[in-house]
Amino acid sequence: MKRQPKKPRKKRSGGQVNPALIAEKARIEGRRRFLRFIRNGAIALPVFAGVVFFSVQSVQATICEADLTKVGQGKPSIVQIHDPQCSLCQTLQRQTRKALKSFDSDDFTFLVANIKTSDGSAFAARYGVPHVTLLLFDARGEMVQIVRGPSDTDSLRTIFEAHLETYR
Repeated sequence: MKRQPKKPRKKRSGGQVNPALIAEKARIEGRRRFLRFIRNGAIALPVFAGVVFFSVQSVQATICEADLTKVGQGKPSIVQIHDPQCSLCQTLQRQTRKALKSFDSDDFTFLVANIKTSDGSAFAARYGVPHVTLLLFDARGEMVQIVRGPSDTDSLRTIFEAHLETYR
């Protein structure tokens, strides 16, 4: 392949710089920078708002689930004795949540007793159970059943159905 000859460059006339042209280029570049900033902000704002929304929802749900005083308030309760650093506890919680999706949330109260907190560890000690455990309570707050260790979703669903039918 044959090499193309280079095109000669145009020389500046007189070597003088036009200040008006430099000012216009700076103004255009400033406008572009500003518009990029606005565009990126318009993209980032909904993403950030979504993250904040879901974080707040998660924190509120966690606070609500940690309120162990709800046991015995007129609804059957299911309380998980939970260690947040335990993989078996996390598996049990995932399976429990999947099983509970098939029920109306007004029929029961699902709570989590985090053994890393003083309330959670006192609750577990009161019933003499370790983590990776579900405690099932009737509407008056009497413990009626203990489910130990992780279980599959279908087994938990069957246990919860029987519990809700008996103690509703």
